[in-house]
Amino acid sequence: MKALIKLEEAALFLLGIYFFSQLDYAWWWFLVLLLVPDFSMIGYAFGNKAGAWAYNFFHHRGVAILLYLAGMYYSSQLLQLIGVIWFAHSSMDRMFGYGLKYENGFKFTHLGEIGKN
Repeated sequence: MKALIKLEEAALFLLGIYFFSQLDYAWWWFLVLLLVPDFSMIGYAFGNKAGAWAYNFFHHRGVAILLYLAGMYYSSQLLQLIGVIWFAHSSMDRMFGYGLKYENGFKFTHLGEIGKN
């Protein structure tokens, strides 16, 4: 089952790359911005609860899709870019086993404990 989930996340990551290719940004922007959502881990400096909330918010694909759609509605490539990066990053993280976090610590995710097979 884990292989199937990783395959699905890889497909969603590729979808994010496709949507990025439809924007008028140079490809290096994708590479530079791809890890920006991980700055949300700074929330863990304020405890596990704050860290999990910040991490989960900035890795929630629903928010990413809403931003992208708002960018389409308002003809804002910047909002679309933020949504695409957010979406692609979240899919990439899940492809590597980094799921949404539980409040009892960073390594406890909805995909299982990080570091355990």
